[in-house]
Amino acid sequence: MNKIATAIKNTYINSFGDDSIIAAAPGRINIIGEHTDYNNGFVLPAAIDKAAYVAIGKRDDNAIVLISKDLGDTLETTLYDLMPIANSWTNYVTGVVDQFLKRGYSISGFNLVLSSDVPMGAGLSSSAAVECAVAFALSELFQLDISSIELVNIAQKAEHEFAGVLCGIMDQFASVFGKRGHAIKLDCQTLKYEYIPLTLNAVSILLFNTNVKHSLASGEYNVRREQCNEGVDLIKKYHPEINSLRDVTLEMLEQHVKPKNELIFRRCKYVLDENKRLADVCEALEKNDIKTVGQKLFASHEGLSKEYEVSCKELDFLIDYVKQKTYVFGARMMGGGFGGCTINLIQATEADSLIKEISEAYKIAMNKELSIYTASIGGGARLI
Repeated sequence: MNKIATAIKNTYINSFGDDSIIAAAPGRINIIGEHTDYNNGFVLPAAIDKAAYVAIGKRDDNAIVLISKDLGDTLETTLYDLMPIANSWTNYVTGVVDQFLKRGYSISGFNLVLSSDVPMGAGLSSSAAVECAVAFALSELFQLDISSIELVNIAQKAEHEFAGVLCGIMDQFASVFGKRGHAIKLDCQTLKYEYIPLTLNAVSILLFNTNVKHSLASGEYNVRREQCNEGVDLIKKYHPEINSLRDVTLEMLEQHVKPKNELIFRRCKYVLDENKRLADVCEALEKNDIKTVGQKLFASHEGLSKEYEVSCKELDFLIDYVKQKTYVFGARMMGGGFGGCTINLIQATEADSLIKEISEAYKIAMNKELSIYTASIGGGARLI
């Protein structure tokens, strides 16, 4: 049992006087395939070795008592009084409980202590980690034997209804289905998936956190989703069989969208290009061709910045900086955008010197501190 699990176990015993079960679910990185999931496209996430942890135990009434060890905050409610609270961490817990009840699962009240080492606001899906840890823990605690894919759907729906973010399914899927040493090539239309080996010999995955909180991300995320739907609607008038960008061709975009709305065309074209890049990356990983993987990451960032316009000056600075380094194979912004992290594939022997150099350059250029994380690929949701 690691430090976080031990700490929440102790907090649980001190607060509630009895024992608990402990579950964890990881955050994730996404190698490539950004903003493609809600367009029924492909994504390539991997679970990381940072996770949300919950200690949970049954009560003999309908009360729910939640403690965030990290925030020093407590919420008390009941199974019958579940409501979203604006900008509250509790939504990621109570939203999941709400889904259990709506699906007819029989649960009583419970006590829960939460702690996480997934950085918040860094594009590592800290919210999905909490949702999946809670869903997995409730299923285990009440012996409900819920399938992995339903846990994913429960967690995603909680984010939609209580957190108000119309996220795709990638984050929760990676958190539940993650496999050590592998990325997951996920078809977001069919939910078919395959594990792609991430044998990055002598290559480090470094995450550079801009420490720009992506406050625009939720609203703009929903705007991008609407823009993609608008592109589909324009094409659907001529091709009624089309239901998402997944089935759209570049020719359709150029014929039916570009003449009417250049902005919508650029948004949609990015999604088509990103799906193609992802297929190329999977093929390159199978051959352990890191050079090609890296080139596709740089191209992905260019699309995210110029066509989809979800980057920011801090993210662009970090990408432009590492592009000059021959020992950086590839990099791009990761996550919803407007802040958060870049993901970088770096020759491991050069990592320390780059960290020092880019931290200083970022501080001078942006007057902000850069936070650095090394991403190790871990497993999915589990009991501790």
